[in-house]
Amino acid sequence: MPRLLLGFALLLAGLGFASAQMAPLPQPGPGQAAATFAGGCFWCTESDFDHVKGVISTTSGYIGGKVANPTYEQVSGGGTGHAEAVLVIYDPSKVSYKQLLTHYWRTVDPTVKDRQFCDGGNQYRTAIFVNNDEERKLAEVSKKEVEAELKKPIYTQIAAAGTFYPAEEYHQDFYKKNPTKYKFYRWNCGRDQRLEQIWGKPKEAS
Repeated sequence: MPRLLLGFALLLAGLGFASAQMAPLPQPGPGQAAATFAGGCFWCTESDFDHVKGVISTTSGYIGGKVANPTYEQVSGGGTGHAEAVLVIYDPSKVSYKQLLTHYWRTVDPTVKDRQFCDGGNQYRTAIFVNNDEERKLAEVSKKEVEAELKKPIYTQIAAAGTFYPAEEYHQDFYKKNPTKYKFYRWNCGRDQRLEQIWGKPKEAS
């Protein structure tokens, strides 16, 4: 998210960078799987996936770059190659990887390069980080389907998942810990307004 907006939100929330602590890296348990998606601001991507039935946990973090153990300040400043992303642990018996892809597309604007909504820079690019050939095939097919549906070039990257670095603890579940500040950011960034323009009004959860 823009540093001005982030600074405002963190100031109101009473959070500090000086005591920042990285969150632990969760691992999928028996019968579980992991998927990683970059969709701009990870506060929003985390919230969007937490509402999917079959998703067990989400973790905000950084992936796709060359800097080990990056901090938010480094990533948001650009130049690390990392994207803000979310690691999703899910139950494949309740939600498939293909279904997660379908959900993902409708939470992002894939028609723009190196930005999402009010956030600019390749750290806010859209990307699907795949763990194996099967995930890559499914991701590539879904990307072609989205391109055909929107009739526009799709800039979402499909790349092999490298090391995922969990973000600082204050970023985790930000929408739960600081709902007013989160809603302020999301609305003023124009995220949902733009998503409705692209995909139409979201369907009510059954």
